Amino acid sequence: MNEEKMLYHVSGAPFVRSKIDTQRIMLDVLIALLPAFCVSVWQFGVQAIIRVVVSVASCVFFEWAYRKLMKKDSTIHDLSACVTGVLMVFCMPSSVPLWMIVWAALFAIVLVKQLFGGIGKNFLNPALAGRALMLAGFPALMTTYVVPTSMAGVDAATMATPLGSLYDGAATSYSLMDLFIGRVPGCMGEISALALLIGGAYLLYRGVITWRIPGTFIGTVAILTLLFGGEGYGHVEWMLRNLCSGGLMLGAIFMATDYCTSPVTPKGQLIFGVGCGVLTVLIRYFGGYPEGVSYAILLMNLLTWAIDKATPQQQFGISKADMKVADAEKKATKAAIKAEKLQKEVERLHAEEGKR
Repeated sequence: MNEEKMLYHVSGAPFVRSKIDTQRIMLDVLIALLPAFCVSVWQFGVQAIIRVVVSVASCVFFEWAYRKLMKKDSTIHDLSACVTGVLMVFCMPSSVPLWMIVWAALFAIVLVKQLFGGIGKNFLNPALAGRALMLAGFPALMTTYVVPTSMAGVDAATMATPLGSLYDGAATSYSLMDLFIGRVPGCMGEISALALLIGGAYLLYRGVITWRIPGTFIGTVAILTLLFGGEGYGHVEWMLRNLCSGGLMLGAIFMATDYCTSPVTPKGQLIFGVGCGVLTVLIRYFGGYPEGVSYAILLMNLLTWAIDKATPQQQFGISKADMKVADAEKKATKAAIKAEKLQKEVERLHAEEGKR
């Protein structure tokens, strides 16, 4: 009789099972971005489609090629490269040259994401990093905005964005409804606050994101712009125009909530959102470039580790009383070690004195 061989797979704690995986999360994000994509196609036509396809294809190719070259398992099936491609090109105007999109994808995927270990290990948002590089290197091309089809009667090929006009003090004919719906020039995925809010509501419903970061981010910008106001506008109108203009909605809902570049603790997420909002307002008011969302998020990405460290979560199964006792024991241990070192130092000095 052959003895039956039992095989056991032993893994470390925690023993948590979930039906939600990275691919499902990324697919939800792509679905949530569909309303903004539809608006961009409505306003910029086939040029928007071409640029989204080129961006996604470039990001997927560079991720596949890098991992193939490094002899690592392919990760393109998790759809994270697709999300990076869509978000990155959504932060660009529809007139941006295709070669710039390819270079931005190379930088975002290879240098910012893969060289640090791949998804979950990068400390900056890859899409925002790619966009920031192109803005720093080619500011003229990145700030040339095509007149959308809904404004076909305008006798111009390009025009300033509502946010640029807002902070330049120039006259603007854009109504709040235009800003909310997306009948304005701007980056492809940023122009419609309504479309982005619909996508955000879907992500909240699916449990992909929580309210903490987008809520505190948008809320901080709302409070500060309401308090400070702007020349030529009432305080409430100034606030609403700041909320609906630029990349605030896209950044707060889809960029700042990136799992691996934002804090994991609830308190940390609140701090992160407030920090993003404060930096956005400071850059908009005092910076040479009116849009501060991208740089605000990237700067707060650099502080994520410190925020998580400063806002530790209570461990599962451990009460606050237990934590206080543990802290007291640690302090007592450190004090004892310090006293022991001091005693040894005193004894050493006495011994040296005795030799003399």
